[in-house]
Amino acid sequence: MSRQDSASEASPAIGAALYGLATRAARRLPRDMSLTSAATLATLDRTGPRRITDLAAVEGVTQPAMTALVRVMEESGLVERKGDPSDKRVTLVCLTEAGVSYVRTRRQAGVQAFERLIGELSGDEVEALVAALPALEHLAELQSQDRQAPRQ
Repeated sequence: MSRQDSASEASPAIGAALYGLATRAARRLPRDMSLTSAATLATLDRTGPRRITDLAAVEGVTQPAMTALVRVMEESGLVERKGDPSDKRVTLVCLTEAGVSYVRTRRQAGVQAFERLIGELSGDEVEALVAALPALEHLAELQSQDRQAPRQ
């Protein structure tokens, strides 16, 4: 069996394992805000200021829904709207210091939760994860690129 055949056969099982892990991790996060709000803050942290229409496309919601979401996050002090220096007609949504702090704290809590779980694995399982780390990082990069592109 070639490496390509092996990868093709393993892809569904790997995909199911990663998807299950991600969805269970998302469900365990604190419910102090919606997943869409948290994802929007993470997008702003990763990509910098964005137009509401861009955020709506990336997060897969309507522009009116994103406008309402931004308004709530603005009232909470997590984001602010600023003019675009290159086009005075455009308003950009930006993270505030409180928003940056929120994203980093939430991310760190997620990392620590996985660290605790990894601590329960055998040495061989940890070694397998270490060996898979470059591939996992590449998957995360590919996913990030996909999320940054507006959906058509």
